[in-house]
Amino acid sequence: MTHGQPFASVKQKTLRHPVAYVGIGLHCGRKVSMVVHPAEPDTGIHFLRKDLSASEGLIAARWHNIVDTEMSTAIGNEYGHSIDTVEHLMAALRGCGVDNALVEVDGPEVPIMDGSSEPFVAMIERIGTQIQDVPRNAIWIQRPVEVRAGDRYVILMPANTPRITVEIDFDHVMVGSQMLSVELVDEAFRQQVARARTFGFMNQVEALKKRGLIKGGSLRNAILVDGDRIVNENGLRYRDEFVRHKVLDCLGDLSLAGAPILGHYYAYKPGHELNRRLMQKLFAARDAWFYITVNEFNALIGQHGQGLKPPRQSVVGMLRKQAVC
Repeated sequence: MTHGQPFASVKQKTLRHPVAYVGIGLHCGRKVSMVVHPAEPDTGIHFLRKDLSASEGLIAARWHNIVDTEMSTAIGNEYGHSIDTVEHLMAALRGCGVDNALVEVDGPEVPIMDGSSEPFVAMIERIGTQIQDVPRNAIWIQRPVEVRAGDRYVILMPANTPRITVEIDFDHVMVGSQMLSVELVDEAFRQQVARARTFGFMNQVEALKKRGLIKGGSLRNAILVDGDRIVNENGLRYRDEFVRHKVLDCLGDLSLAGAPILGHYYAYKPGHELNRRLMQKLFAARDAWFYITVNEFNALIGQHGQGLKPPRQSVVGMLRKQAVC
């Protein structure tokens, strides 16, 4: 793959073999077993609750199925069943280029593992992925779409490679203001984002537990900040691990779009609810995006280089007609 290409494959990919994980649910506190299976082309990512009947336990990993965004992202179905904390696994699947998978879980939550995407990525890389003989699609942003809440905001802007830029600003000496911009090409996710863990503050732990949250939280799966120190014995994995984890979270949320997003996501103090609202606004604005196959996109880049502007849909249609002829 040439350095700087946004996609490693012009065709869809799935896992080569099933891969199993066992861990604790961050919020439910229960032991959870999970198996990620290969899936057919054009099926996307689905979760299947094995503790429920097959007819009621299937949940599509799509933004319009988001049912809760407090402290994590949960998706649900028409039967009222849900699966919580999907964002770290979704980020890993997107970062590894997996388009189609069936995720079987024997409980209401994806296991938190070590609080990052690293355990998911490591196992996916170990068993490998398989190219499927179906074109890979992307969602190409055509104009800016923005959502604000007070001084916080999230924006999707046109770009010719997928990029995530996040700035955080915590009134805390150990975190403070941090900013990171990652062009999600080549090994960027694996090298810059995947190992960043979720984090919390000692002075908030008891209040969160009283609300029924973070029952499974521990130093094995989160960074804990107490005053001017990191409680974890081995400290941070990155100097700016906090903002790197926010990039991971945002990628996981954006992966619920159903296809990779070709655009620049820019956020100041982002959160799961802002990301949900951003996708809702994006897909309601039909002139702000369109689907394009990676082959079609590469053809346009080949003609126009990085100065390429998002074209009218008629241009893409013409390319499709030429490909058929």
